[in-house]
Amino acid sequence: MTLSTLAEALRAHPSIRSKLGIARATRALGLSASSDGRPGDDAAPLPRDGGYDLLAGEGFIPAFVADDPWFAGWCALMVNLSDIAAMGGRAVALVDQIWAPDEASAAPLLQGLRDASTAYGVPVVGGHTNFAAPQLSIAASVFGRAERLITSVDAMPGDVLVAAIDHRGAYRNFDNFFAALEAPGPRPRGDLELLPQLAEDGLVRAGKDISQGGIVGTALMLAECSGVGIDLDTTAITPPPGVPLDRWLRSFPSFGFLLSVAPGDAGAVCQRFAHRGIEASAIGAVTPGSAVRLGDESGSALFWDHATHPYLDLGGHHA
Repeated sequence: MTLSTLAEALRAHPSIRSKLGIARATRALGLSASSDGRPGDDAAPLPRDGGYDLLAGEGFIPAFVADDPWFAGWCALMVNLSDIAAMGGRAVALVDQIWAPDEASAAPLLQGLRDASTAYGVPVVGGHTNFAAPQLSIAASVFGRAERLITSVDAMPGDVLVAAIDHRGAYRNFDNFFAALEAPGPRPRGDLELLPQLAEDGLVRAGKDISQGGIVGTALMLAECSGVGIDLDTTAITPPPGVPLDRWLRSFPSFGFLLSVAPGDAGAVCQRFAHRGIEASAIGAVTPGSAVRLGDESGSALFWDHATHPYLDLGGHHA
């Protein structure tokens, strides 16, 4: 597959195009990048004495919930914790919103949520439940705290883009790469703790967790929020064995972050993850401009230009 064909296929993929809905929602709410809580970041940072309170939430596609209710319950906690960690924070507690036709159909969903709460050591402290709904659905919201933020708005030209992704897993429905199921209890907690430690040590300038849309969609969101371009080196991106590059570029890993790092800090950052068995390497560079490009030894191809085709469309970035 040529770079231009790869870029075109990714640009048209539903998991990447689904993020375009964010712009329609924020416009309807009258929100922009300068609104309270800084829409566009992985969690809303609310300043307080000594740091920040963090708020984030996730809802799930009904087809995803119906396909694997236990996993949907687990993900309701897991992806929220990833958003808090991506901001340099530590999660404190989570509330859930459950809709189900009856108690029996909700049972695996609730069990997945309970199992994740135990694995990550973050309590579910309440929520909203309806056992008379037409279909099974879940959403969840998380509260966290940070001393020092990792933002989406501070990537600078000249930074190295580091990808840190746990490859110890397998796909579990759609393009979700699940690396937490077999992990012993302390490991998921310790892995997420890397992010606030990196923030507090001043080793990360900006970053995002790799979400729906995968490496390429997340790189685009980071580039747009920071008002920069990003060149991705596809030869530096190594999928797990047997996984095609195009699928890996759009996959949603259970543990995955893109970090914008000063060149002199990239080695230290990668080493922190390597110590915990997590694959981490430089996969690209932050550039001036607004283009996110895919490159290899043959050249490069444009994936997306957020100046001509806004993605989150939040009205500019913070200086």
